[in-house]
This record gives sequence, C-alpha cells and structure tokens, in this order.
Amino acid sequence: MLRTALTILQVFASVAIVALVLIQRGKGADAGAGFGAGASGTVFGARGARTALSRATAVFAAIFMMNSLALAYMGTRAAPQAEKSVLDVPAENEPATTTTPAPAPSTSSIPAPAPQEPTPQKDSSPQER
Repeated sequence: MLRTALTILQVFASVAIVALVLIQRGKGADAGAGFGAGASGTVFGARGARTALSRATAVFAAIFMMNSLALAYMGTRAAPQAEKSVLDVPAENEPATTTTPAPAPSTSSIPAPAPQEPTPQKDSSPQER
C-alpha cells in the first residue's frame, strides 16, 4: 500500500514539474520587459512570478528526487514470503508405492469381446460297437 501511495505521489510530482516548467518564461523573454511587456504578462508582477514558479519547481524536484530514492530502496528489498499452508508444501515422508496400478478403463466405443466358453472335445478313444 505504501508503494502505491509513493507511486501516485511520483506521478503527481512529475506532472507538476512538467507543468511548472512549461508555464515559466525562457531567458529570452526578458528582452520584451524593457518595453513594458514584461510585467503585464504575469500575475505576480515582473519578478514575483519567476521567483514563485522557480521555488515551486525546486520543491517539486526535491519531492521527486526523494520519492525516487524511496521507491528504488523499496524495490531492492526482498518481498516478505507469504505464509505457506499444509497444502502448499509437498509431502516429504510419503511412502513409495510398489504395486502396479490397474490399467485405465478403455474409452473406446467398441465393446470388448465376451469370453468364449471352451467347446467340448470329442473322445478320440475307440468306441465299442
């Protein structure tokens, strides 16, 4: 459960970093500030936006790094073994069977031939006449 919470925090931090970087202006945007366009495009004023967005980006980057280390540590630890029941463990002291198992019943649709009765044989001794 902790791993799931850290993974969700990791996704949130990465999306926030991407969004904050895309909102920030590049270094070349300062050229327009000399003509009055710099302060009108920000909510926080000429320097306030840069400072607030930079700090927010740094905070989310720190969260992202610490979270990455925590997830890496949790991933390298061995997972605890689940408890085994009696049915999961094979029997070690089971005696070996020495008798031959009976043949499996036939699955064919042809019935087996019925046993034939022996025919009486004729006597070969000479008969009296």
